[in-house]
Amino acid sequence: MSAEDLLSSFPADAFGRVLCVVAHPDDVEYGTSAAVAAWTGRGVDVAYLLLTRGEAGMDASSPPQTAELRVREQVTASAAVGVSQVDFLDHPDGVLVYSLGMRRDIARTIRRYRPDAVVTGSWELEFGAGLNQADHRVAGLAALDATRDAGNRWVFRELLDEGLEPWSPRWLLVAGHTAPTHGVDVTGDPLQRGIASLEAHREYLAGLPGHPPPRALVTAITAADGRRMGVAAAVLFRAYDFHAPPPVAPEAVE
Repeated sequence: MSAEDLLSSFPADAFGRVLCVVAHPDDVEYGTSAAVAAWTGRGVDVAYLLLTRGEAGMDASSPPQTAELRVREQVTASAAVGVSQVDFLDHPDGVLVYSLGMRRDIARTIRRYRPDAVVTGSWELEFGAGLNQADHRVAGLAALDATRDAGNRWVFRELLDEGLEPWSPRWLLVAGHTAPTHGVDVTGDPLQRGIASLEAHREYLAGLPGHPPPRALVTAITAADGRRMGVAAAVLFRAYDFHAPPPVAPEAVE
C-alpha cells in the first residue's frame, strides 16, 4: 500500500469526550476498546452505553443469571481501558427493535454526557466480520439517528422537561465498517489493555464453542487494521464529521 493510500489519524485534539453506544456487553471489546485505551491514555473522557444486559447470550445460563454475570464482566472490561462510567439500558437482548423509544433513550444519554464523538458499530448487513447480527444493526442505526436527535430541540421535547438541553456531537465514528476513513494507532500499551478488556469476559467466552483466544483474536484484528495505517496495530472507523460542509456537486459552490 502506497503512502497516499494509508488511512489518516484523527487530529490530536479532535475530541475530549467520547460516548460508545452498543447493543451488548463485549461489543466494544473486539478491537474498539484498544482505541478507547489510546484515548483515555491521552486524557480523553470515555463512557459506555449498552442497550441490553446481554441476558440472551448464554444457552446454559438463565437470563437473570446471565445478565448479572455479563454486567459484572463488562464493568471489569471497561475499567481495563480507563472507562468508569458504564450505563445499561433494559432493551431486550436478541430481539432489539428499532424504535422512537430507543432513539430517545440514546439521545437522553448524549444530552447528559455531552460528548464530542459518538462511537457505535456498523449497521451494514455485511461488515468486517461477515454477516452482521440483528441487534448490532439496530443499535448502530439507532445511535446514528439519536446523535442527530440529541441536537434538535423539537425532537423528544420531553427531554427538555428533564432539564436536558440539546447537544450536537461533532463526530460519529462507526467501528467495523467496510469502508473506513480514519484509524487510531493502538501499538503498545493500548493494545495490551484492549486485549485485557476482552479477556475480562472470561466466563461468557468460555461458553462460546470454538471462540479464539482473546489475545490471538485482538492481535490479528488490530494487525490487519494497522497495515491500513502503516503501523503495527490500529483500530479503524468510518468517521462522519457533522461540522464539515455537506458534499455537493462542484458547480454548486463555484
